[in-house]
Amino acid sequence: MDENGLAARFEEQRPRLRAVAYRMLGSHAEADDAVQNAWLRLSGADTAEVANLAGWLTTVVARECLNMLRARRNRREEPLPEGPAEVTAELSAEGHDAGDPEAEALLADSIGPALMVVLDGLAPAERLAFVLHDVFAVPFGEIANILGRSPAATRQLASRARRRVVGAIPPRQVDIARQRRVVDAFLAALRHGDFDGLLAVLDPDVLLSEGDAEPVRGARAVGAHALTFSRAARFVRPALVDGAVGLAIVPRGRLIGALAFTFDHDKIAGIEAIDDPGRLRHVDLAALRS
Repeated sequence: MDENGLAARFEEQRPRLRAVAYRMLGSHAEADDAVQNAWLRLSGADTAEVANLAGWLTTVVARECLNMLRARRNRREEPLPEGPAEVTAELSAEGHDAGDPEAEALLADSIGPALMVVLDGLAPAERLAFVLHDVFAVPFGEIANILGRSPAATRQLASRARRRVVGAIPPRQVDIARQRRVVDAFLAALRHGDFDGLLAVLDPDVLLSEGDAEPVRGARAVGAHALTFSRAARFVRPALVDGAVGLAIVPRGRLIGALAFTFDHDKIAGIEAIDDPGRLRHVDLAALRS
């Protein structure tokens, strides 16, 4: 592959790599350095035999971050995180340890600075194992190769880190994180026109209210109605609406509407479309920025 083609494929991966690096390092500047170093490695490497470029780059960035974390610890420098994550990772959530839904909920991007403060207290190997597995669903076998440890030892590192995270995040942020996971799944399904994906997150008796229009009830009816707005979903992003995770409609960055959700057992039980300017003034666009 020529350099231009390689550069184009790298740019496709950059947001995800930056997401990995930021959550590993808690610093946007250091994350950019790690990603840039990965590009330098890639541009000088023979990638003809690389079957999974995304996985190869993730490994390179993870090792860069691990070295930076170890150097930081050796210098006894533990900088505070710069602020909420400004990047997001659109990776599968599969592969998490079963039986620990609270831990999974804590990993949503909406936790932001609170999670980063906890991560700063972890040993470098614990942080890498936890972030790669629980946030980015990298298998323990691959993480073990990065750390030079066995998969069993790597699993223990992630488990130890997870216990510390679960004990450190306030309950309300757990609730917000759980809601964010459900809303993200709803939005992803909407953007991809995935009817089954919508049904997976809608309560069977979900109720949709849109001003003076007749309410729509039932997962299949609400899902079908939602799909009529699939194209416009590119203008929608998560926000806090009435104190819970909802969706803001922001074409060209201007807030024109919102969807407020109610939740029941990790399902969307109610959806309210909001266009009243008075209520829209209380929509918090910054709280879940990612």
